[in-house]
Amino acid sequence: MTVTRILDQFRLTGTRLNTTQRTSALGLAAVTGAATLALGFAPGGEQGDTRAEARPAAASAALPAETAAQADELSAEQGGLRARASTAYQQAQTDAVEAAQKAEAEKEAEAEKEAEAQAETRAQVQAERAAEAGTGQAASRSHERDAAAATEYPDNLDGWIREALAIMEREGIPGTYEGIHRNIMRESSGNPRAINTWDINARNGVPSKGLLQVIQPTFDAYHVEGTEYDLYDPVANIVAACNYAADRYGSMDNVDSAY
Repeated sequence: MTVTRILDQFRLTGTRLNTTQRTSALGLAAVTGAATLALGFAPGGEQGDTRAEARPAAASAALPAETAAQADELSAEQGGLRARASTAYQQAQTDAVEAAQKAEAEKEAEAEKEAEAQAETRAQVQAERAAEAGTGQAASRSHERDAAAATEYPDNLDGWIREALAIMEREGIPGTYEGIHRNIMRESSGNPRAINTWDINARNGVPSKGLLQVIQPTFDAYHVEGTEYDLYDPVANIVAACNYAADRYGSMDNVDSAY
């Protein structure tokens, strides 16, 4: 505001200024002009643009702090990525070890299962072979019994001894015709109904009977299946006596006296 404008305002209002007031007006105008002049010549622009000039300065001051924050955020994100990558790598290693262990365990279980199957197969084959062998042996024995039964032996001492020898061969009982005949002649003279009524066995109530003078308890213990269960039967008597002699003396051939 100029001095002239200040004075004009006082005139328009009808106010008369004294010397002091005029001096004050001049001072005010001077101050106002100086302020205007200072603002007009401020670096970087016209009057009224000081706020616009201040904003870039503030922005430029804030930029380094924002960049640093972004750098910190990026660094933290990279650290998180590295940690996750390390965890994933360790998990992958653990999974690989567990997979290898599982595969090894499955392999061992499969090998065990195969070994068990092979053992079971071998056992089954052995059982079948044993059953076949047993069946074959049973069939062979049955055939031998049938053959022995089919053979006609004379009903005399010679026939009795030969039939007894056939049964003894089948059962694995040792003895010869000579050994059996010799002992029969000493014990009973070939009489299948012979009975001793005077020896110690008779006194004890179990007299010796038959071709080879066998007592009942001995006959019961050494009777051979396939022969008559009769102490007086000549073939059963010979076979039981020879079975006892084989157990006691090794064979009827080794017997030369009372036995």
